[in-house]
Amino acid sequence: MTAPDKLTLNNLLKNSIENYSDNEALSILNGESFKYKDVGEKVKKISLWLSKQGINQGDKVSILGENSPAWVISFWGITCSGVTSVPILPDFSTKEVNNILSHSEAKVLFISQILLKKNPDIDFKGKIVILNDFTLKDSKECIFDSLSENEIKDYNFPDVEEDNTASLIYTSGTTGRSKGVMLTHKNLTWVAEHVLQIQDVNSSDVFLSILPLSHVYENVLGMILPMKQGANITYMNRPPTPSLLADAMAKVRPTMILIVPLIIEKIYHTKIRPTLEKNAILKGGLHVWPIRVFINNMAGKKLMQGFGGRIRFFGIGGAGLDWKTEQFLRDARIPYSCGYGLTETSSLIFGSKVGKVKARSVGQPVPGVDYRIVKPKPSDEIGEIVVRSEGNMKGYYKQPDTTASVLTEGNWFHTGDLGSFNNNALYLKGRSKTMILGPSGENIYPEEIESEINQMDGVVESLVYESKGKIMAKVFFNIDELSKKYEFFKDAASYHTAEVHHSISRYLKDMCKKLNSHLGKYSQVSELIIVTQPFEKTPTNKIKRHNLK
Repeated sequence: MTAPDKLTLNNLLKNSIENYSDNEALSILNGESFKYKDVGEKVKKISLWLSKQGINQGDKVSILGENSPAWVISFWGITCSGVTSVPILPDFSTKEVNNILSHSEAKVLFISQILLKKNPDIDFKGKIVILNDFTLKDSKECIFDSLSENEIKDYNFPDVEEDNTASLIYTSGTTGRSKGVMLTHKNLTWVAEHVLQIQDVNSSDVFLSILPLSHVYENVLGMILPMKQGANITYMNRPPTPSLLADAMAKVRPTMILIVPLIIEKIYHTKIRPTLEKNAILKGGLHVWPIRVFINNMAGKKLMQGFGGRIRFFGIGGAGLDWKTEQFLRDARIPYSCGYGLTETSSLIFGSKVGKVKARSVGQPVPGVDYRIVKPKPSDEIGEIVVRSEGNMKGYYKQPDTTASVLTEGNWFHTGDLGSFNNNALYLKGRSKTMILGPSGENIYPEEIESEINQMDGVVESLVYESKGKIMAKVFFNIDELSKKYEFFKDAASYHTAEVHHSISRYLKDMCKKLNSHLGKYSQVSELIIVTQPFEKTPTNKIKRHNLK
């Protein structure tokens, strides 16, 4: 196999089609499958169709859909055209979707039938293609029908440069503050190439894909990487609930799977541990080290058989892993690895080889990644993680000042995350930014939720934060304004009385429900809490967050 001249997605896909033409590339559980040569033909048709619509290099085309072969084929069709793909998370609200479509200036939208029905108020003036069958929303005609055989035969992908933006991935979409991360062809292909030095992938591997393709983690490590190596990827046709996931694992018998901690934690805490603790002897043994290891090892063997018996890589990323669950994985000798990366770094920057994982760590830097721990004082152990690699983003779309604040001279990216490097591994210690990491690895930005709250009746200011895994919000109201509308707010000073307490509690619950209708699934606020004094501010009038939780 000859290495391509340039690190572009075009060259990567051409190489795979040439070398793995008859290999199964993409499958849907209990449904159709596509060989690499089939994928190549459809990708070529999408690229040709975009070209005929006047969609040129540098233009944006968005994808909004559940994981499927059609999603993947659309992605390659867009990027191999030199056009920038704009993947949108399926759980984003209609408002978030509209903001992204507007901000990115997308000219075409590929969307699944399900999400089109879910978002009837999408505000988009460009052409809409239904992912399920590649038909135009308005005419119901398949986009491939307008292409002649000669056009398809003679068409070649345009030449694309390594620095061309391949993907514009939005880390959130609630307000105008949302950041679109520009990832180049070289960013994505470089990471896919270098991750192989941590975990090998070959053409006989079978991936079961359950995380959203619009998230950089699954996009790069669960799609680009396996397709680079000629492996097969199978997608589920329904959301991966624990029972459906178990059935899918048994049928597909994957060799590799990428998950977020929440999935394996649920399996351990709701299935494995309760089963073990039903037996008094086993329950007692879990507290004795050598016996615990033996018990967990037996349970692990059963789990691996339930997963199809072929898994050789269980990749965990997107959030911190519960230590009890990790203890089980270690005792059970599950071939797992924890890693660390960001959208801005094109996914993985730290990781470990299976069998070399140090407990509670996210491993060593991926080969080719330089890092620094920038400490407030030389004597400090913990500092901000700053990294440099060819995977570092091009910048934030339309936000040069924000880009300059995190991507400094020498291509060093300031992650805003705190950690320490010792025992030859990186240990994450928290976040210096205000970002909240959701249970499935989602980036949740408090300021965006606060912006929504602050537009609601009587709200002066608010503070959003995380507490015990839930998103909470403290709210300071203009009581005088609310008292004109609601009688019970006149008696807010006597909030402790039962009647007033009930009325205000009901008001806050209704307000919370209304708020959540404008937020994505993972940004939902669990509770609104009234504060009676304005929040303490810095000299520049910013809320002092650190002492308010």
